[in-house]
Amino acid sequence: MDISASLAALCACSGPSGREGETAEQAMDLLRPLVDQVWTDRFGNVVGLRRCGKPNAKRVVLDAHLDEVGLLITGAEEGFLRFRSVGGIDSRMLPNREVTILTQPPRFGLIAVLPPHVQKPGDSNKSLSLDQLRIDAGLTQEEGEALVGTFAVPRGSFQTHLNDVVSSKALDDRAGFVTLLRAAELLKDTPLDVDLYIMGSSREETNGGGALVGAFALQPHCFVAVDVTHARTPDGPKEGTFPAGKGTVIGIGPNIARWMSDRFIAKAREKDISWAPEVMTGHSGTNAWRVQTAREGIATAVLSLPLKYMHSPVETLDLADLEATARLLAAFVQDLAKEGGEFLAD
Repeated sequence: MDISASLAALCACSGPSGREGETAEQAMDLLRPLVDQVWTDRFGNVVGLRRCGKPNAKRVVLDAHLDEVGLLITGAEEGFLRFRSVGGIDSRMLPNREVTILTQPPRFGLIAVLPPHVQKPGDSNKSLSLDQLRIDAGLTQEEGEALVGTFAVPRGSFQTHLNDVVSSKALDDRAGFVTLLRAAELLKDTPLDVDLYIMGSSREETNGGGALVGAFALQPHCFVAVDVTHARTPDGPKEGTFPAGKGTVIGIGPNIARWMSDRFIAKAREKDISWAPEVMTGHSGTNAWRVQTAREGIATAVLSLPLKYMHSPVETLDLADLEATARLLAAFVQDLAKEGGEFLAD
């Protein structure tokens, strides 16, 4: 598969939390050649199944969420649109930003900003809160009021940089889903002893409900959340961040079943895959958090891709980390029932 092209196709879709339909359709098209069956459930999750052919096979879910952070229009003032955030939006990066308003057909707008010529002294040193910002889409007041309840997303085009580095909106977590596609491709001609489910889940950025509902229905024996973590930048903290291009990141902590993190670490060493540990002392910030307590409890693990500038339209990722994570997922799944022992007991 062309990883960059698949990423570009997914990131071009608009899919704020709760409105992932366009992204789900694209995800299904990309997933279909790699599995035996693809469907969407009533909560908007995309699910692909590759059967191993063994009766009563153990079930493994690999998950990455398809939704992105966005905006929701709440009102209008003289045609300028008020809005609130859907997920964790940093208001500092919004002024002067183009947005896509998800009407049919979509229309474009921009978040209004006063030019420096008419600002009051000191205004340029202040950041604006969401309730002070407005979207200008060239609307009348009546047209603006008609859009109350409409979603919008910041615009950010997919860009390829030197050394296999890419940037775009929504790499969190479309990059995770492409990682799952690449892992499925690596396993395509490999016999499996588990039924493998690939899930592109909905609503992670707001409540994690998609993964919870999906895991409840699929009843997996184990569940791996593939998401993003913070890549190191010159102005960022050294602790809790990870260098881009240096491999995958394996979560360790109470949200992660110990046998699963141990297996990931052992497979990384066996396959000579670069990795780093991420200590997660409580909430992992991923779908694994809610899935862990679904039904009678589900064994969960977290793999992460180092990402710069998270929740912005210029999220930046090194494709080498995506490849390393996909290789590790494939190694984890292969011979899992045989090597998982008592941990995969019903």
